[in-house]
Amino acid sequence: MLRRLRAEWDGAVLVCGKCSKKVGGGFGAKGNTPLAKALRQALKLKKGRRARLGVVESKCLGVCPKNAVTVLNAGAAREWLLVRPGTEIADVTAALGLARDQA
Repeated sequence: MLRRLRAEWDGAVLVCGKCSKKVGGGFGAKGNTPLAKALRQALKLKKGRRARLGVVESKCLGVCPKNAVTVLNAGAAREWLLVRPGTEIADVTAALGLARDQA
């Protein structure tokens, strides 16, 4: 039996959980926030299915860069980003094609 759930998402962003764990945060004002959480905060997203955009921390995406986190916009999956700790979140959202007003 299948059951469908409705989500309010207009898109999804995947953040590699393994890369994020290796880097140990490195984002946000103090530099100790994981990238997925920093993106959610910057875009002012609600939690879970009620958010306008899903930011999902996945398992390993298989790229495994040194001192960076792999991120991709699922709507534009041909281009992945390698984000180094300390990168401004505004630069990350712009590179992913996300704007604050979408959230």
